[in-house]
Amino acid sequence: MKLQGNWNFPTAIRFGAGRIRELPELCRSLGMSRPLLVTDPGLARLPIVTDVIKHCAEVGLGCVAYSSIQANPVADNVMFGVATYQAGGHDGVIAFGGGSALDVGKAVGLMVGQVRPLFDFEDREDWYLRVNVQGMAPVLAVPTTAGTGSEVGRASVITDPADHIKKIIFHPRMMPAAVIEDPELTFGLPPDITAATGMDALSHSLEALCSPFYHPLAEGVAVEGMRLVKEWLPAAVENGRNLEARSHMLIASSMGATAFQKGLGAMHSLSHPCGANLNTHHGLTNAVVMPYVLMWNRAAIEDKMRRLGAYLALPNPGFDAVLKWVLELRKRIGIPNTLADLGVRLEHAREFAGQALADPSTGGNPLPMTEKDFEQLYLNCIRGDLRPAGSI
Repeated sequence: MKLQGNWNFPTAIRFGAGRIRELPELCRSLGMSRPLLVTDPGLARLPIVTDVIKHCAEVGLGCVAYSSIQANPVADNVMFGVATYQAGGHDGVIAFGGGSALDVGKAVGLMVGQVRPLFDFEDREDWYLRVNVQGMAPVLAVPTTAGTGSEVGRASVITDPADHIKKIIFHPRMMPAAVIEDPELTFGLPPDITAATGMDALSHSLEALCSPFYHPLAEGVAVEGMRLVKEWLPAAVENGRNLEARSHMLIASSMGATAFQKGLGAMHSLSHPCGANLNTHHGLTNAVVMPYVLMWNRAAIEDKMRRLGAYLALPNPGFDAVLKWVLELRKRIGIPNTLADLGVRLEHAREFAGQALADPSTGGNPLPMTEKDFEQLYLNCIRGDLRPAGSI
């Protein structure tokens, strides 16, 4: 079976090896003749980007790179991109790279025609109605990691330096108008980043399934996304040029981000303050906290874990089987065991708890959370203490 397809779910996706060659034609279909390619500084120096810019130039497309962004992007990364876009007379955005580059690219596309400041479009109440839709630029997304799935998302996660809190900038039109998913672009990912981003994809599907909200469509996408992670993440980590494994993980990443419109939960609530304050890798942090959050929520997710275990063909399907699989997968692909391994200290538990409670992901957790709950959950993750909510 040839792993290639054109899909319109949830946006227009051209999937398959070598399809990056279709970028100029797709840009033109979106009305772009001089796109700004938003990427990270590491990728900007590599052939993966320079070859794309050269190919665009050869066919008459004036493509320029902007790469002044960081791993956990802040508002200035977006606004400097907006200034670059406007100064260069650009007419569209190519968001090219991992989650940070995709998030910044989408936010630049939003902000090029706005007069309000960035955080006036945070995902609160009906703030998205403040957007001047006519001022938004078309965005084409090209993911080069298999983790965040930001290429199919309607939001960007940007850190506000005023309070060191990651905030979600949202508008329905922020979903890229088109996506190229070329698994060959992920060949250069080292094993540790492959592992961390793959676990991020798993966290999205897993938290979507566990969310208490009603969305059977998202649950169906989530369980198949997790099956793909189970079957293919170890292979992608072990051999980064395994095209089949890379292909399935790229699909699993988009599936996770499609599923989590149902909701996320405490994994992301715990992870966001760590990234905003300590610059920890988002996917890696989600991977570390995953079993602790599962155990905390056990009483509310037993039945869902039984169904998931059966779908994944785990022996004796149930909560214990899923937890065992997660722990074994983490060990196999080299995920650290505790938040302490990422530099999170005991004193951070109280400091970060309030930020975690205020995080938008908290509302989708299977169990209601308090600030004290988050403090205890942070301590569990730092100490390596697997315990359910309410235990002494």
